[in-house]
Amino acid sequence: MSQSKSEIRNLDTIPKGSLGIIPLPGCRDLGEKVNSYLVKWRKERENKHIDTLDFTGYKRDSYILDAIVPRFGSGEAKGIINESVRGTDLYLLVDVCNYSLTYKLFGRMTNMSPDDHYQDLKRVIAAAGGKARRITVIMPFLYESRQHNRSARESLDCALALQELTAMGVENIITFDAHDPRVQNAIPLSGFETVQPAYQFIKNLCREVKDLQFDSEHMMVISPDEGGMKRAIYIASVLGLDVGMFYKRRDFAHIVDGRNPIVAHEFLGSDVEGKDMLIIDDMISSGESMIDVASELKARKAGRIFCFTTFGLFTGGLERFDKACADGIITKVLTTNLIYQTPELLQRDWYISCDMSKYIAYLIDTLNHDVSISDLLVPNERIRILMEKYKSEQQ
Repeated sequence: MSQSKSEIRNLDTIPKGSLGIIPLPGCRDLGEKVNSYLVKWRKERENKHIDTLDFTGYKRDSYILDAIVPRFGSGEAKGIINESVRGTDLYLLVDVCNYSLTYKLFGRMTNMSPDDHYQDLKRVIAAAGGKARRITVIMPFLYESRQHNRSARESLDCALALQELTAMGVENIITFDAHDPRVQNAIPLSGFETVQPAYQFIKNLCREVKDLQFDSEHMMVISPDEGGMKRAIYIASVLGLDVGMFYKRRDFAHIVDGRNPIVAHEFLGSDVEGKDMLIIDDMISSGESMIDVASELKARKAGRIFCFTTFGLFTGGLERFDKACADGIITKVLTTNLIYQTPELLQRDWYISCDMSKYIAYLIDTLNHDVSISDLLVPNERIRILMEKYKSEQQ
């Protein structure tokens, strides 16, 4: 992995403590990529305090700590950290959506659910025994984030999980594209950041597609529902594009699988004919809504359709996207590697994976030095530079 000197952030402050990273098993691959960046940067970084006691252990071959979560035959488990975390600035990475992992339950192999991953996270926090100097949880897909508000007599699982983590001593929680950022109101006195991967989407689209025209005459940003308007407006604003929105007309007389079924997607916006579309959402679950929205846009004679979603769950399988792309409804789908990606997904020619490991490494490196991450959370300048470079290459 090669980096230029310009990629190394100039951090002159003293670290909060010795850096330690524990990627839980479901997040191991991403954690190792993050660790590689940190090792490289810190070996090359020049700092006037580097020889002081505060920088002891600053340059290491790995910042990943040895931690495991073994299970008993009954399916119960325990967290074990096999080295000292006293005084450590500890970062735990967890992917609650990694269903590829299994464990034995009374002799039968069982796939891990989000509940299992969340419990393992708490076990590792408990194993630290309060000895870490600071604990930060990086949970890209926020556990139970789709159950963020109460519309009937039902549980508020996401709020309960956040309160539980902070009660265990977690100081900061970093997530990506939270389904509803207002859930942080459950822990108003604790750190909570929800990060948007807008820059990574645009960068990877520009890398893969070379004939895009980023202006309101040739491109438009679409929010597939009213809840996603904020992220759509942000990208449209930094790119100088118009915004359109679909709203879901539901049948409130019936409930199917705990929800009111969608009757139709109604469009609000200007003419889309001939324009490339950027559909932006937080996740693809089954993919049905995304394909319905794309089909509606195609019926209005839209040009190419590119789908940006932070989390590609694809709970309904890949076949419906295979068909949509073969039929010319969707051109490309971009999601991040923040959650588990199947080998089959990575092989699809319509799919573009956006690697977030360097970005997470930047966040950890900056936070460990107790420096503001505001410039990382608001990538306006980076997007502007990217657009200038892309347009100059087209000339």
